[in-house]
Amino acid sequence: MAEVICLCNEVLDVDLREYLDTHPIDSIDELRDQASVCNKCMQCQDLVEGEIYLARVRRQRAAGQF
Repeated sequence: MAEVICLCNEVLDVDLREYLDTHPIDSIDELRDQASVCNKCMQCQDLVEGEIYLARVRRQRAAGQF
């Protein structure tokens, strides 16, 4: 079941993961600039940064599996 990861913008964790898997975002600042997902309330920063890190790890693993 999906969970809301960003309360201000009602962003679901599965939606954020899908976005991060298809866009090479490496920081929360890039996410704010490119997707307008985060409006700097800071309430969910740790969760979002964790998702960004996990997406970066997934991309690195995918790149190394060719």
